[in-house]
Amino acid sequence: MRQIVLDTETTGLEPKQGHRIIEVGCVELVDRRLTGNNFHQYLQPDREIDDAAVEVHGITTEFLADKPRFEDVVDDFISYVDGAELIIHNAPFDVGFLNAELDKVGREEGLLERLCIITDTLVMARKKHPGQRNSLDALCRRYEIDNSQRQLHGALLDSEILADVYLVMTGGQGALSFGGQLSEGGEQNGAAAIRRFTTARDSLTIVRANEAESQAHELRLDALDKASGKSCVWRQD
Repeated sequence: MRQIVLDTETTGLEPKQGHRIIEVGCVELVDRRLTGNNFHQYLQPDREIDDAAVEVHGITTEFLADKPRFEDVVDDFISYVDGAELIIHNAPFDVGFLNAELDKVGREEGLLERLCIITDTLVMARKKHPGQRNSLDALCRRYEIDNSQRQLHGALLDSEILADVYLVMTGGQGALSFGGQLSEGGEQNGAAAIRRFTTARDSLTIVRANEAESQAHELRLDALDKASGKSCVWRQD
């Protein structure tokens, strides 16, 4: 199973008002393990960034002046996410912006939902923790994931954090330690500024059934179907 944990930073809050994406950050999970095959890109939005947005992510118009536009990286982005499950916190926000960018470059309306399965971790968290705060920072505190060195929002950093939150929230375990400071304009100082460590336990081993075991399983389900007179729960969608 290939999953992409994704986050964006933007010039403002509403793509219908002409706001644009200025950073896309993605980390890849395969069988619930980080692969290191990440996608990260700053983008030239061809418009000013709202002051309130700069206060959140620290990315300035000057910093983005020499960065590529979305149309320059769209093919790489589509190739990267195609067929994956996207894990996003407050997915309607990021998906709305990404679809708006795809529409601007002449791609199909609502293309992202056609390419990918979308999973919203905010919806998951609200179901799991009703009546509680479920922001990314609140979830980090709840699951004891250390993001104390994170000074500003950043798409790649937030994707790394969300990957840990998602794995813990859905039964896995992991943690991040963030070092280093953001440079002027929001760029992280060096790849070594992000350090991942695992908790003190053995790595999970994934064991898949062989063909004979799968056939035996299907025969057992056939017997259950016959005994109950209907399809057993393991064959129901």
